[in-house]
Amino acid sequence: MVTFTVNDNDCGQRVDKFVTKALPELPKSMMYRLFRKKDIKINGKRCDISAILNAGDVVTVYVKQELSAEKKHDMNFLNSPPDLDIIHEDDNILITFKPVGLDPHSNSTSTADTLIDRIKHYLYNKNEYSPETENSFAPALCNRLDRNTSGLIISAKNAVSLREINEAIRNGNLHKIYRCVTVTPPPQNEDIISAYHRKDDGRNIVRISDKKSDGYKPIRTGYKVLDRKNGLFLIEVTLFTGRTHQIRAHLAHVGAYILGDGKYGNTSLNKRYGVFRQTLCAYSLKFELPETSPLAYLNKLVITTPEPFTEYFR
Repeated sequence: MVTFTVNDNDCGQRVDKFVTKALPELPKSMMYRLFRKKDIKINGKRCDISAILNAGDVVTVYVKQELSAEKKHDMNFLNSPPDLDIIHEDDNILITFKPVGLDPHSNSTSTADTLIDRIKHYLYNKNEYSPETENSFAPALCNRLDRNTSGLIISAKNAVSLREINEAIRNGNLHKIYRCVTVTPPPQNEDIISAYHRKDDGRNIVRISDKKSDGYKPIRTGYKVLDRKNGLFLIEVTLFTGRTHQIRAHLAHVGAYILGDGKYGNTSLNKRYGVFRQTLCAYSLKFELPETSPLAYLNKLVITTPEPFTEYFR
């Protein structure tokens, strides 16, 4: 038997989601069986799998001794340096500048050093995150960037903020502006373009089509030419939808290839300029949260990075 007391970062979620995070070694099939047998209880009473937890609730899981042993806390994040380029920080969120070459999360090809582990290490050093005192929550990234895309990433310090930012992204209340350099001009100086997008997971590439087809989802991308010099174009891009590789693939679809992009770009022009990583930066964030949101104070802010790619337009 193992017992958990629900804290502020645990409440507001379904009990099955909580148990999955609090007991990561418990197979899901066994967890569902425990629910069916009424061997998972809230405050000593039988509960439904979809019951929502409140702060102070006591969750009891009747499992074998080997599964109810003291939880092993993952401290591998301490292997990453706590080095961050912090653009904004408050009690709820942290906005950092991710450099080119740093993975946001670990994956099958990445090293041990990731942005989220740096953030955990940083907050651990500040005594704002302790795995030992958390049942189910860890600081988390709210948005992601490709390894070779630089720019702003939001991380949540608590569960309420994570839910609020994720909901804002789903509802279109987080406005993201990017800057990029292209080796060919877009069709217009300024436009909002629409198309259809399909991701090929097996090849980690996306396809763009002007016609709707099975498996394709609609996308909208706004762009504006800010500067031009030596055959290069500085483009500001506004995302109205947020699909995988949307900017790189959509601009390439209309003939504006991003400098250094080896997947969707112009290889010969990349070689001419000697640039082999995409010149794409998540430049600006603006919040438009409901006034009832505990993070509504962010609406007064416009978060930006230093101007990127100035070296190409001096």
